[in-house]
Amino acid sequence: MPRRSDTLSLQQARRIAVAAQGFDLAGLSRREAHAGERRHLKRMAESLGVIQIDSVNVVARAHTLPGFSRLGPYDTADLDALAYAGRRRSLFEYWGHEASYLPVALQPLFRWRMERARRGEGIYTGLATFGRERAVLVEAVRREIETEGPKAAGDLSHDHRGEGGWWGWSEGKRAVEWLFWAGIVTTATRRGAFERIYDLTERVLPRAVLEAPTPAEADARRELVRLSSVALGIATERCLRDYYRLGVADTRQAVAELVDSGDLVPVTLAGFRRPAYLARDARIPRRVEARALLAPFDPLIWQRERTEALFGARIRLEIYTPADKRAHGYYVLPFLLGDTLVARVDLKADRGRCRLVVQAAHLEQGAAAGDVVAPLAAELALMARWLGLESVGVEPRGDLAPMLGAALKG
Repeated sequence: MPRRSDTLSLQQARRIAVAAQGFDLAGLSRREAHAGERRHLKRMAESLGVIQIDSVNVVARAHTLPGFSRLGPYDTADLDALAYAGRRRSLFEYWGHEASYLPVALQPLFRWRMERARRGEGIYTGLATFGRERAVLVEAVRREIETEGPKAAGDLSHDHRGEGGWWGWSEGKRAVEWLFWAGIVTTATRRGAFERIYDLTERVLPRAVLEAPTPAEADARRELVRLSSVALGIATERCLRDYYRLGVADTRQAVAELVDSGDLVPVTLAGFRRPAYLARDARIPRRVEARALLAPFDPLIWQRERTEALFGARIRLEIYTPADKRAHGYYVLPFLLGDTLVARVDLKADRGRCRLVVQAAHLEQGAAAGDVVAPLAAELALMARWLGLESVGVEPRGDLAPMLGAALKG
């Protein structure tokens, strides 16, 4: 283990981060060997500790991409099974980073957040106000689900429909979302266009989880920070706080206690403005063999300040940026090669033409196109096969597009 006085280089820090996130098995043959069994996907989800859910389906839903990035072409039905297979499920939905899949064993660690939500704390202001002012309606919705069984918001009785309003949600939708925040209901399954079906939490989660003791708030938050450190490998206090969206003071206290216990080792990280912390058992590999397209919400890169400091890449989600002002495209996936982000591609699955379209391809500063094109082309071809698409097409946008297009045609 590094001593408290040790200084780590940025390259060492990148290798630690990439390995901690499960990319150290990302050599192609080893990835494909791990893609076919649900247990490997389960192990990956438990190791990450959180997978952000997003319904945007330009390429594939964002929460399906971390599995492909780390394991290769796995069956996404296995992810659905882990999240929605009745009481045997391994994952459940709750507010982790954002709306997230979380290992069911972590549910007791979030009960303090659920309790705060019931008090109107740590929750969207409009929803907190609704919960206070419409408590009778919220209870009526809870009773309706209890009596009649799992329901989507749109299936609730006419009395709850209201006129829309906050976020355009009906009163019934706001009621079930308040109940979701409070941990009283959770997602039993999804249907159609990824619509939530809600049921009472006590009828969804495994009994062993429901019967597990509730830790004290401070203990739960400290454990969440520790788990964040293990998943990240090396991180600043801000990064540790962001992983599960914890409070500043709470995280600071947890970090201090974890340093005292030896779970976190303070290190000096070249180029970082803030102090960094190394997880006690984090590996410092001599090399990593990653080759992965990363979802915009992949936990390796979702904390933008960390991504820029570690990898030198300024990543921004440009979905809501006007088209003429986008620097890299609408739905952009950075490309990780070894321990470096070397390119980024704006992708779209054109299902009508059965084609994965590279709408733009850009090389990262300092990367050599000759080193990037072949592995990127291979990864795009692998992704296309995983998505059930027959080919990859490259549009002439971005400095990497001509070489990439030629490689894919060859």
